[in-house]
Amino acid sequence: MPGDPDYYAILGVERGASPEEIKRAFRRLAKQFHPDTYKGDKAEAERKFRKVAEAYEVLSDPEKRAQYDRFGYVGPSPEADFGPRDFHRTRQAFEEFFGPSAFEEILNLFFGQGVSSRRPGRTQRGEDLEYRVGLSLEDAAFGTRLKVTIPRQVTCARCGGSGLTPGTGERTCATCRGTGQIEYRRSTVFGSFINVRVCPECQGVGKMPEAPCRACAGTGRARERSELEIQVPPGVDDGDRLRLAGQGNAGLAGGPPGDLYVVVEIQPHPLFARRGQDLWVEVPVHYGTLVLGGKIRVPTLKGEDELEIAAGTDPEEVLTLPGRGLPGGGRPGDLHIRLKVEIPKRLGRKERELLREFTESLPQPPPPRRPGLPA
Repeated sequence: MPGDPDYYAILGVERGASPEEIKRAFRRLAKQFHPDTYKGDKAEAERKFRKVAEAYEVLSDPEKRAQYDRFGYVGPSPEADFGPRDFHRTRQAFEEFFGPSAFEEILNLFFGQGVSSRRPGRTQRGEDLEYRVGLSLEDAAFGTRLKVTIPRQVTCARCGGSGLTPGTGERTCATCRGTGQIEYRRSTVFGSFINVRVCPECQGVGKMPEAPCRACAGTGRARERSELEIQVPPGVDDGDRLRLAGQGNAGLAGGPPGDLYVVVEIQPHPLFARRGQDLWVEVPVHYGTLVLGGKIRVPTLKGEDELEIAAGTDPEEVLTLPGRGLPGGGRPGDLHIRLKVEIPKRLGRKERELLREFTESLPQPPPPRRPGLPA
């Protein structure tokens, strides 16, 4: 029929492709449009996944494929209910590649609910939380202990997390009669259509609280600002995530809590620049120190240290203090010191005469030479 999709083009196979080639193409495209890896938005991933699944349902069935190759479309069969065989075939191929529960998970991600024989319980795991902390370079290098206040959901003190008024229990849902699902049947000239949805009353649980806890409205948890202590280990890097197991939101109706992830953000340092585990710093020195040599004081993360300057050291030279950088990776980084010549802006008469006398006593500089261009 005009406007019908080209299933072979959707899967990217030739019209004479073997069943194994069709299955491999479906696996590849299903992985490509998985919401965890797809670059576009969720709506686009859903639309493309629907097309891929539809194409596979037709081309993986010899009878439907023969009808499609002959007429260019596939009509519904009046003898069968809508789609159980096709659904099973698509599900089997998808889970063969991604795992036993992958098809239900992607349906949940795409369409808000999956098609599952397992009934959800009232108890659900709490959500994971993320909290960002700003650290100084010193705290990141040597570790620290922080006290923070985090808004999160905690277990309801009145019902102990059950979501039920103390002394009460649960009853069977009257809407779905305990099945957790509602079936909608519709008959047409093309056959019988069955649409199974999660019960809107009990949300698929099959049971309802006799009397929900008033303090938490039956959720089993309440919101509060919790004070936590976070131990930051030495050597963390910018963007590192520290996991605090069980410190996220409390679970629903007594479910297990989620985790708390602390994201490290290292603040710029007033003196040091960082490159990996190495630190860089610029230290001004007098011209005479470079000519005659001497000792200077340089800053480190643990305080000042002494550095020996050899006589005749060039300006802009970089000297290194091994092991004075950041810890981590088995061996600490190094501290690199770039020497910057400090030129006095004002000189007295005596200093000018001495400097002129000193300059005139020096040998003439070498002739100009061709420089090396920077990369």
